[in-house]
Amino acid sequence: MQPKRPLKKDELRPDGVTITVDWDKFIVGSSLFVPCIDTINCREQVFEVVRRKGFRVEWRHRIEDGKWGIRFWRVL
Repeated sequence: MQPKRPLKKDELRPDGVTITVDWDKFIVGSSLFVPCIDTINCREQVFEVVRRKGFRVEWRHRIEDGKWGIRFWRVL
């Protein structure tokens, strides 16, 4: 097993699998679904990024295409 490397500034890794998001394309009105089991860790990681970028988001736990996760919407 490889040691965990620290997260890069804007990436997500809620369950140990790195998810890279193009945050420049996350405009107001768009949404992002993050499939994950550890939803608490996912929310914390997303909130850390959006707080640093000055974004506001709403979120909901959901099942999409048979996968559990969280959908985030960027709002004004």
